[in-house]
Amino acid sequence: MSTTTPTVLLVHGAFADAGSWSGVIAELQGHGIPVIAPPNPLRGLASDAAYIASVAAQIDGPVVLVGHSYGGAIITVAGATENVVGLVYVAAYVPEEGESLGALQGRFPLAPLVSNLKEWTYPGPGGEPAVEVTIAEAAFPSVFAADVPADVTKVLAAAQRPLAAAVFDETAATAAWQTKPSWALVAAADEAINPEVQRFGAKRAGATVVELEGASHAVAVSEPKQVADLIRDAVRATS
Repeated sequence: MSTTTPTVLLVHGAFADAGSWSGVIAELQGHGIPVIAPPNPLRGLASDAAYIASVAAQIDGPVVLVGHSYGGAIITVAGATENVVGLVYVAAYVPEEGESLGALQGRFPLAPLVSNLKEWTYPGPGGEPAVEVTIAEAAFPSVFAADVPADVTKVLAAAQRPLAAAVFDETAATAAWQTKPSWALVAAADEAINPEVQRFGAKRAGATVVELEGASHAVAVSEPKQVADLIRDAVRATS
């Protein structure tokens, strides 16, 4: 059954899983907005975006894509899918077509995250060892979730989903914000993605921007109502 209210598709970023959207999902469901939060494979920008695009394409009716962190790069590419009507960036990368996350991030001083990554290996394509990264557990609270209660942060640190290191060199094949309206939430106290990176990308995309003072990278966990309010703005505007 098709509906005129867009379905919200939430895309989590690195070092997190779809459960990080729990508070936001509850807020949206409370307002009768259909929502889905699939797993993000975190294996490569093109392949991750292709997966999210395939999920979006199978949803009846319009879709608003929401990306947190690295998920912002994914919705930038996957947003080209025909039934996607809006993009919402949450403490996220907003790359340009042909730009890598490394290049975008490199325009500004690096956030503390970069010096607190732990490298692991996993069987890559063809069985060759590939590198993936997590945040060092001791640094996780300050870098990722400074405004989240310590007991919650401890669990989040243990349950991290690693990100393939290669994603930082992969370029965005397209930038859906060039043709679709976008919204962005800047986490002003983010230690994982420099807030300047977030502001720059959002401004370049012509996004409607909301900035939250004191918000950490885990803003969807710490401020679910604020995040959901911005998503509702996008849903209203695209309905």
